[in-house]
Amino acid sequence: MTRVNKLALANIWVAIISFGVASAMAMMQSLSRASLDLPYRSASLYYLSVTAHGTLMALVFTTFFIMGLGYAIATRSLGRPLAHLGLAWTSFWVALGGTLAVVVAILAGKATVLYTFYPPLKAHPAFYIGATLLVVGSWGWCFVMLRTLALWRREHPGELIPLAMHGMAATIIVWLLATPGVAAEMLFQLIPWSLGLTPTVDPVLARTLFWWFGHPLVYFWILPAYVVWYTILPHAAGGKLFSDPLARVVFVMFILLSTPVGFHHQFMDPGIPAGWKMFHAFNTMWILFPSFITAFTVIASLELAGRARGGAGVFGWLKKLPWGDPLVASAICAMLLFAVGGFGGAINAGFSMNAMVHNTAWIPGHFHTTVGSAVALTFMGVSYWLVPRLSGRRLELEPMAKVQPYLWLLGMILFSIPTHIAGILGMPRRVYDASYGGSAVAESWKVLTGMSAVGGLILFASAAFYLLVMVFTAFGTKSEPAAMEFAEPLEAPGPRAARFDNLGRFAILAAILVVIAYGWPIWSHLRMPRFGSPGFSPF
Repeated sequence: MTRVNKLALANIWVAIISFGVASAMAMMQSLSRASLDLPYRSASLYYLSVTAHGTLMALVFTTFFIMGLGYAIATRSLGRPLAHLGLAWTSFWVALGGTLAVVVAILAGKATVLYTFYPPLKAHPAFYIGATLLVVGSWGWCFVMLRTLALWRREHPGELIPLAMHGMAATIIVWLLATPGVAAEMLFQLIPWSLGLTPTVDPVLARTLFWWFGHPLVYFWILPAYVVWYTILPHAAGGKLFSDPLARVVFVMFILLSTPVGFHHQFMDPGIPAGWKMFHAFNTMWILFPSFITAFTVIASLELAGRARGGAGVFGWLKKLPWGDPLVASAICAMLLFAVGGFGGAINAGFSMNAMVHNTAWIPGHFHTTVGSAVALTFMGVSYWLVPRLSGRRLELEPMAKVQPYLWLLGMILFSIPTHIAGILGMPRRVYDASYGGSAVAESWKVLTGMSAVGGLILFASAAFYLLVMVFTAFGTKSEPAAMEFAEPLEAPGPRAARFDNLGRFAILAAILVVIAYGWPIWSHLRMPRFGSPGFSPF
């Protein structure tokens, strides 16, 4: 096994372990929200698990998996060694050390601040310092990846960046544009406050800095899933990519529009002018467009694959797709669920509709179809393809791997759709006891929370299948690893595609948009009279 393969697998295994712990926490939450009489059930344990689940799933699982996938894609698509391998390993250990600090603080009951860690909820300094180290480690990954790409471009002047690496570079740029917000929140607000160096914190400023990071984080998750859909899925399905230039357009649009969108999470917050909220809402609507392009392009690629396999008629190609391939099944199920999530995202981005669903169960129903499906299910599916190729081991328990995506689809439908409906009926999110002491209104949620609990159990079974397959594969039969092959485009991209390869120019334009979207509102906020808050630790 090569050193780069070991590095990629180290990152992926941290992601898999985090996913396993987070999945156990999620099952407990769905059962608790259904007001079932569980052993050791309590408000403190429930909110501890909410924090652990959100942090491990949304920050740790995704970041480490993307880093591992990125290293594998960079070396295979560019056909050259990774630059600064020592720095890459150092970055891994820094990120892992930060993760362990975060996990210890949460499990010790010293950081029950939920995934968004909004002040004035206050955590132990280890939580904030650990989360910062996770980001610092990811910055090291960004440098190694971009340096590797720069060396490749020097060696291959005039050539198009391989599409898979183009998408990973877009992912990195989005991350580098987003993380300064949360870094500023940590370094200048939360860490000094948690250490007792400052007595109070400004909650509105903290929320603004968080959502500078918090919504682009979604695209940091989504873009690698798109890389899989564009560059790995068509080949695995037996076809070709419908259009290489359209994929490059999508990646560039995400660079430009991912970050200046965060105020749509703060529609109900004071202190932010309505005009700036509207500006961010428009940007949020615009960023739906690259997802529409992706839906068209990927479905067209799958149709090409189905017809290459002998599919005839209007829909005959669907029957010919390799539905028993875990990667193909995972990606298609992920896309179906993401369609639901995209509809919910458009609701969240509209001010009047957002007012109806704000802080209701609709919100977790929505993001479980995005990060919980489009991202997590795609990452699970590509694990079945990637881990054997990196480890030189045969994929074990293959029947489980074939069933697992469909279990996830069923479980997520039963969990997410009732959760959306309960939110429309007024059920708040992050509720420990949804019965509200026998309230008549809460009684109308009972069937829905029961259905979501059943969905949670099925999701946990699907997650267990995935973990079992991965563990048995890690210790399974050695075999000659298959090559990592990427999809060929239906037609070679023309010279115009090169204009989308100047990623530095698009990154500068995106940075200007970020300054416009956040610079003046934050500066205006800092100039107005502000009132800090002391910290609160309810558990």
